[in-house]
Amino acid sequence: MTESAVIIPLRANRAPGQRWQPFIGEEAMRLMAYKGLPGPAAADIQQAAARILGFGQDPSGGDGQRTGLVVGYVQSGKTLSFTTVIALARDNNIPIVVVVAGTSVPLFSQTVDRLLEDLQIDRFDGPPRWLHVRNPDLGSRQTVQNAIAAWRNPNIQQSEKPTLLLTVMKHHTRLDSLNDLLAGLNLGGVPALIIDDEADQASLNNYINQGRSSTTYEQLLALIDRLPHHAFLQYTATPQAPLLINIADVLSPEFVDVLEPGEGYVGGVEFFGGNRQLTRVIPPTEIPSADNPLVDIPQTLLEALQVFFLGVSAGRPTWGPGNPNRSMLVHPSRTTAEHFQYFNSIQHIRDEWVRVLNLDASDADRRDLEQQFSDAYASLQGTLGNDLPPFNVLLPRLAGDIAETQVREVNRRRGNRSRDFNWRHAYAWILVGGAAMDRGFTVKELTVTYMPRGIGTGNADTLQQRARFFGYKRSYLGYCRIFLEAVVLGVYEGYVSHEEEMRRELRGVRDRGEPLSSWKRRFILSDDLNPCRASVIQHDILRGNFANDWYYPRMLRMSDPVIRANQDACNTFCQQLAFVRDREFTQLAQQHDLCDDISLRTLIDDLLLHYRVEHPSDTERTLGMLLQLSSALERNPAETVRLYKMRPDYPAAQRGVDTNGRMGSIRRLLQGPTRSGGGYSYPGDLAFRDDDRVSVQLHTINLTEKQGNQDVIVARSVPVIAIWVPQRMSLDWITQDQQGRAAN
Repeated sequence: MTESAVIIPLRANRAPGQRWQPFIGEEAMRLMAYKGLPGPAAADIQQAAARILGFGQDPSGGDGQRTGLVVGYVQSGKTLSFTTVIALARDNNIPIVVVVAGTSVPLFSQTVDRLLEDLQIDRFDGPPRWLHVRNPDLGSRQTVQNAIAAWRNPNIQQSEKPTLLLTVMKHHTRLDSLNDLLAGLNLGGVPALIIDDEADQASLNNYINQGRSSTTYEQLLALIDRLPHHAFLQYTATPQAPLLINIADVLSPEFVDVLEPGEGYVGGVEFFGGNRQLTRVIPPTEIPSADNPLVDIPQTLLEALQVFFLGVSAGRPTWGPGNPNRSMLVHPSRTTAEHFQYFNSIQHIRDEWVRVLNLDASDADRRDLEQQFSDAYASLQGTLGNDLPPFNVLLPRLAGDIAETQVREVNRRRGNRSRDFNWRHAYAWILVGGAAMDRGFTVKELTVTYMPRGIGTGNADTLQQRARFFGYKRSYLGYCRIFLEAVVLGVYEGYVSHEEEMRRELRGVRDRGEPLSSWKRRFILSDDLNPCRASVIQHDILRGNFANDWYYPRMLRMSDPVIRANQDACNTFCQQLAFVRDREFTQLAQQHDLCDDISLRTLIDDLLLHYRVEHPSDTERTLGMLLQLSSALERNPAETVRLYKMRPDYPAAQRGVDTNGRMGSIRRLLQGPTRSGGGYSYPGDLAFRDDDRVSVQLHTINLTEKQGNQDVIVARSVPVIAIWVPQRMSLDWITQDQQGRAAN
């Protein structure tokens, strides 16, 4: 914090869970001024950054470590967020900032160059505010030592103490060099901030299930050890992997923050939240495969190119700072050979269209091509209306605009260095590639995406990271189109619910000030997807969907305190209800009490959240059931429930449990039908439900287990809840149960 800074205190009331209260000083304000953000937007970014920094280790306290997770949307401003946190680190007298970023040289350079620009590190305006070292090694020792000595010197003014900014590529050799440098320094009591960009990639231990550690993970742990007083912030748009690793892992986050995008951002909700205006399906016949080699350029690719080029001609007359580029992304597969095929085809069709559009106006080929562009124009007009210039204005520009469009192959094919290009060299770009354009790759002003590939390994985080079509593009959203294979389109539509539910739950953890270890690992996620790569997950995950099915706990050999607590919960809940006896059947064992039209909200709040299970498998299934019911309640707060007290006047109901290595698994809870005379006199417990509504059965049973030749009662009056979930509440989910880590 510089002496000349105008310090603005944040809100007087500290956010729940915050460890300390950072201040917004000169460096953070300088950053906002440089970015030219309006006052309210700048204030929101600064407040969020200060909250995030305040969740971490207090720089004025003693040595200690805090790890946090910061979740944003894809291309929503995560880099600006951690740049602001870095600026606040200098404002709040944190002398060391380490940024771990980029698993490739281009991605690393992209992040570092932006940091240098936004923090104006190379600007000479007096004593250096920052000492930046890129990929530090032993040769940087003197620079680092001098900066630490200056920070410890009380005779040097704060404004003249530079902050160390150490940027290191996320690769074990680079991290090893940094660790060698830090190993010889006395860093006890020296506050530090570590930023891990794209924290779910490469940082985590890929060999956890093999009993060993991956090299990058080992070096990150070593870095943490070298800096005994630090906050470690994991930034990502796909937090599934950090959330699902063992919470005893050093890299498992202890706190979480959820970033809200700024005005103008469009993401999954806009593209896949039910509005199909911006999406198109690529038919199976146009998806290349070993069984379907493509001979001609696919029709949907032609349509995508025509839509893109019309957008170029509409935007190019206003080419400038507010409209710097238009781009198209073609993402066909993982293989560079296929990239090259699409690259050549696009170049060929571009040249052919330029030739045809320069033919005489009466030429049949030209008239046919103009009609094709007219059809594409009609599609654009559906999302742009009067904002789209007239077709007769765009048509004369097309040939020149198509000819000047840059087509680049972006991959690691031998001899291909086209990843290094200057966006200022052209207005329009078409990029063809695969993984090199996934995570972290910035595509300037992307309007049209053509992705004729399947879901691959089916990892949700990987698929989401391909979504370069998200971003701050509200001003030109009508020009955007996404062409996808049908299954991929459906998966993206399902991912929207998963992402929004996950963000909602993580926001709740943050706003309540709870440690992240207390959050039950549960997700809405399509059965087509895995949450992340399995190699980093030590604890198993459980998939489920109770649609048109019954839920009840399987492991009923619970401890006596839990049984008593469940008895109290069920009795308390039932006391507030009015029941009617169903006397259709004469035997007490076949008579039940009924209460209809109970609020689903009441059921969840007053009973289900108080009912306890003990076995991890039941915990996971219970979380999944609650997730389905909660989701249904959000869609319709007026949902009601039918509830039965099963055989309340028949205390002798018994159910056997299997203790042979299965920890008290119940053999059968629901009684089957019984036959009397020529037909069934009792249809069985399964019949007592409303097929279209949530239905609950409360059973009170005695548990027996086989001891020799006898069934011996081992627990009496055990309350068991069975819940019928109707088909219309179908929801695919995954859950994971972990032993909790003590909250700090």
